[in-house]
Amino acid sequence: MNRFVQIFNLNSLVVTLLSIASTYLCLRLDIKADFPLTLVATAVIFPIVFSISGAYKRRETALANYGTLKSHGLALYYAARDWVPQVQPELVSRCVQLQAQLLSQIRDLFVADVSLMRQNEAPVYATFSEISLYIRDQLRANGMVANEVSRCNQYLSKMMVAFENTKHIYQYRTPRTLRAFSTVFIFLVPILYGPYFASEAAGYAAQVTYVMPALFSLVLVSLYNIQNHLENPFDGIGEDDVTINVEPFRARMSEQ
Repeated sequence: MNRFVQIFNLNSLVVTLLSIASTYLCLRLDIKADFPLTLVATAVIFPIVFSISGAYKRRETALANYGTLKSHGLALYYAARDWVPQVQPELVSRCVQLQAQLLSQIRDLFVADVSLMRQNEAPVYATFSEISLYIRDQLRANGMVANEVSRCNQYLSKMMVAFENTKHIYQYRTPRTLRAFSTVFIFLVPILYGPYFASEAAGYAAQVTYVMPALFSLVLVSLYNIQNHLENPFDGIGEDDVTINVEPFRARMSEQ
C-alpha cells in the first residue's frame, strides 16, 4: 500500500479530476479534435523516460561508491587488526569507532537538504583527517611497516574518492530544464487533450467515457512520481533509495 501511495498520490488525483472535467466540458460544448499522440511521445514520454534512466544510473553509481567506501574501510580495519606485530585491542576499537563515526556523518549529510551541505560536510572531512592522523601516529607507532602504512593511506584515499563522487550525485541532479519541461507538459497535456478524449468517446459505451482520460493522466503522473523519487537516492522517500547502514557495519567489524 505504501508503494502504491507513493506512485499514485495527490498529484495523480488532481490531474485525473481535471482531465475528466476537461473531457466533460468538451463533450457538453461539442468541442472535439483528433490530436496526434506523437506530441505526447515527443513532449512527455521521451523526456520523462530519459530522466528516469538518468536518475536510475545515478542511483547505481551511488551504490557502487557506497560499496567502495565500506570495502576500503573494512580493509583498513583488517590492517589495524592484523598488520601490527602484536594485537592492540584499543587500536582496533579506535578504528571501528572512526569508521562508524564517518558513516554516520555521511548519512547525516546525505539525508539533509542540499542547502545544508557546507555545514554538514565539515564533520566528514574532520573525520577523514582523524583517520589520516590515526594511520600516521597510531598504526605506525605500533610497529606497522612503512609500505603497509602507505597501503592504508591508499585505502583512505579511495574512501575519499568514493565519498566525493557520491557527494556530487547528492549535490547535482539530472538536467533541471528537462525536468521542468516534462513536468509542465505532464500536468497540462491530460487537460489540453480534452477535445481528443471527447472525440474518441464517440466509439465508447457511456460507462467508459472517462476511463481513457483517467488512465492517461494516471500513467503520465505516475511516471513523473517515479522519476521524482529516484532523483535523490538518499532522501528516504522512495522504495529504491540508498540506505547507509551504520549500525550493522559497525556490528560486523566488532564481531570479527
